[in-house]
Amino acid sequence: MSSEDSDFYGDDDVMIELKARVKEFDVDGWWDENAALETPLKLQARQKVAVDVSHLHNPYAGLKHAWQLTETVDNFLERVPPATTDRTPESPWIWICNPYIKRKKKHEASNQLIRGGEDEAPEEEGANLGSVVEGGMARLHLASEFISFCKSSRNQPAVVTRECRKAGMDAVKDILDLAKAHRVRCGKWMIFSSVFQVNEIWATIAKATANNELGIAAKVAPRWTTDKRTDRLICVYTTDFSDTNDVRRVAEKLKQLGLIESNGRPLYYKPDVYTYLGIGQGNPWEIRASIYDTTSMLKKT
Repeated sequence: MSSEDSDFYGDDDVMIELKARVKEFDVDGWWDENAALETPLKLQARQKVAVDVSHLHNPYAGLKHAWQLTETVDNFLERVPPATTDRTPESPWIWICNPYIKRKKKHEASNQLIRGGEDEAPEEEGANLGSVVEGGMARLHLASEFISFCKSSRNQPAVVTRECRKAGMDAVKDILDLAKAHRVRCGKWMIFSSVFQVNEIWATIAKATANNELGIAAKVAPRWTTDKRTDRLICVYTTDFSDTNDVRRVAEKLKQLGLIESNGRPLYYKPDVYTYLGIGQGNPWEIRASIYDTTSMLKKT
């Protein structure tokens, strides 16, 4: 051993002693005695190390069936798995938000006053939902009057059918323009999952939402105790139904996550304003209940 090595490691006697101690060291015994030691990594894993969430947002803060910023997504998924979590009047859905996008608190949103619309996307600041609902209902009433007049006319059936459909399409354009002008712009991709797959699919969506990879929020239907239906609805919300680039981006991400099959059932996209106005399947204005589908939106050009 050189003099430099001797200065660093110690002399030959010290080296012999150290090697003997290493050889005799009982690793398994040490772990048995110190397994409960509170290391920094263990403290962090148990969330005993405070995490700064001051820059994050959660419109669902305090809701029992919603993700909280103080818990990990994995803990949230374990706490309220949709396959076995019962629906209650207070918690008809399970929610998760994108914490990087600021939205109104759920209890402060004006959609809480719309019957059937209380559980739509977190409301945008500056949204004037009251004006949109009032104006939208008036526009639909005008379309209804025209359709009734048209059907009672003596025009040819083909003409009546064409004009009635056009009346519905014109109403849709006006309603969507009104919603956009008053910042009621959210919409959602709708995914139907079997109860046997819902936990897995929801976990994928929840993690991507919390990681700012999808839209502004997502929700899943929990278990109904009185309804034995096997499909569960999952909604993935986007910021603006008119922003087709963003709507397509979210659809592409869902496909990347394995939630859209190339030859499987397409997903459909519905603006929240349709829900607020009661525009669903089989409506009297013959308005299509969705404005996009993944077959058309993801079509290769």
